[in-house]
Amino acid sequence: MYSFKNDYAEGAHPRIIQALVESNNVQEEGYGVDQFTKKAISVLKEQMGHHEVDIHLLSGGTQTNLIAISAFLRLHEAVIATNIGHISTHETGAIEATGHKVISVESEDGKLNPAHIAKVLELHTDEHMVKPKLVYISNTTEVGSIYNKCELIDLKNFCKEHNLLLYMDGARLGSALCSDDNDLKLSDIPTLVDAFYIGGTKNGAFLGEALVISRNSLKEEFRFHLKQKGALLAKGRLLGIQFYELFRDGLYFELAQHANDMAAILREGCNTAQFTFLSHSPSNQIFPVLPDLLIAELQKDYSFLIWERVDPAHSAIRLVTSWATKEEEVKAFVEAVLNIGKIESSR
Repeated sequence: MYSFKNDYAEGAHPRIIQALVESNNVQEEGYGVDQFTKKAISVLKEQMGHHEVDIHLLSGGTQTNLIAISAFLRLHEAVIATNIGHISTHETGAIEATGHKVISVESEDGKLNPAHIAKVLELHTDEHMVKPKLVYISNTTEVGSIYNKCELIDLKNFCKEHNLLLYMDGARLGSALCSDDNDLKLSDIPTLVDAFYIGGTKNGAFLGEALVISRNSLKEEFRFHLKQKGALLAKGRLLGIQFYELFRDGLYFELAQHANDMAAILREGCNTAQFTFLSHSPSNQIFPVLPDLLIAELQKDYSFLIWERVDPAHSAIRLVTSWATKEEEVKAFVEAVLNIGKIESSR
């Protein structure tokens, strides 16, 4: 049984494991002030070309979202997100648990635009309702779409005009930046959003996300929020070592590119079989719409998510590739789609 269920099924890139082993007996300071974390933050700032940002390393995406968003907002302020945004659907109400309402907006492609936000602002006009303050986006989105530079500029300008914060979830940022459709550079992002994070968990690390805070007013005393919510790790070196290895020579982008390349083979195979897709996804997640009979046959040898029912006989599935996905397994899956599809269509 080979899995296309997610991009965190494997452990970590061998180079990370080796670096962890080699540094194991080195005594270090705790709580993120060790030499490895300092080196990782320095390399990240160099990669972005922005030395004025603050960077904090956290263990996971949900933890990063809830700590950042709750720290950035006052008690009566709320978040705007799409109806399929991670904070809306897959974080067990983590944002609401910190006291902040998530205002959900319908979006077909998983992305927000100024028109979506304007509608929310029109409805929230006084102190009898929560005050929309932060716009949450993710790149890639939950359905694999990505933001281009013009879209982010439009969002930035709208948010600035209406005194809103713009925050980007970057759990799969590597895949977005390595997409063939992408025109963004990592160095662009600190100028376009107030805060964002670079996902390591889904791109070669055992665990870890690098939160980047660009807006000066959001930086103050952030380590207090980390400590209070259990995110300031005594052995913060575990995160620092991993991010240093990922970014010291471009390994992060090599791994993301591999994931995208494997997804491209799957996408081309589904195209060849003349299947449609639920969304345009130029990243490491694809959502082909397949006959239920074909899905049942594929599930005998492969695991993946059935994303949603499309009609009585068809469903969209989610196929996710990773930094470690094997090309021979991808090609075998495509061959199975083509062969089983022929058998089913001839019945």
